[in-house]
Amino acid sequence: MRVVLAELAPRPGDLASNLDRVRAVAAAATPVDLLVFPELFLSGYRIGDRVHRLALRDGDASAAALRAIAHDSRATLVVGAPFASPARAGEVHNAAIAVRPDGDVHVQVKRYLPTFGPFEEGAQFTPTDASEPMPLAAHSVGLEICYDVFFPEVSRGLALAGAELLVVLSASPVTSGRLFQRLLPARAIENAVPVVFVNRVGVEDGLVFAGESGAWDARGEPIARAPVDGVALGPDESLTRAEIDLAESARWRPFRPVLRDVATRPAASPSA
Repeated sequence: MRVVLAELAPRPGDLASNLDRVRAVAAAATPVDLLVFPELFLSGYRIGDRVHRLALRDGDASAAALRAIAHDSRATLVVGAPFASPARAGEVHNAAIAVRPDGDVHVQVKRYLPTFGPFEEGAQFTPTDASEPMPLAAHSVGLEICYDVFFPEVSRGLALAGAELLVVLSASPVTSGRLFQRLLPARAIENAVPVVFVNRVGVEDGLVFAGESGAWDARGEPIARAPVDGVALGPDESLTRAEIDLAESARWRPFRPVLRDVATRPAASPSA
């Protein structure tokens, strides 16, 4: 699978400008199967009470623009954005929006919202308790958002549900960079599944984002990436391409059958 990692800095509060960047990157990256942007890329991260105005809604102009970009580029887009809850008026999710070339949309809501230090996500967003892999051609891809990676049951649940690739969107600051570089290959190893991580760069309201995007194979080894040309990049930004072998998990798991052993282990009896 051809995957492009868009390690970019969005323009806070400017949906139109950020959509234009998605469009330009998609045009330059072709041919590509999966094009991944960071967490909350369409809105920016430190958007405060603008979150309701900037939230995407299924069928609105921003959603239509993403469908058109996916159709024209023949790529599946995965973009972080605030997403208005279709079930509860007034609630907004921190979401990964995946748009396939056929127009199908898969929304994965962030499960764990950091509300400590410089983070205020619990005051802005509503989390979910569920993760579901999305179909992509003949494959299955699991989506996670930033802090979700710190909870290994999220990755494990997606892998047990059939995910052959884990894709993590992030808006992580430099203070967390080393933690992600340790956690992500561990998630690959313990589930025998490749992992792609796309983290943003830039500065918003004094928060400096780390970048350090990457890809790891099912054994936790880094996957080589090559630069993608044709897009003007700002300071610290990068656009890179990786080839992900989705058949590797099936070859590797017999040597480390963790998922098999978890799935077949008898459920623990409730304590008396």
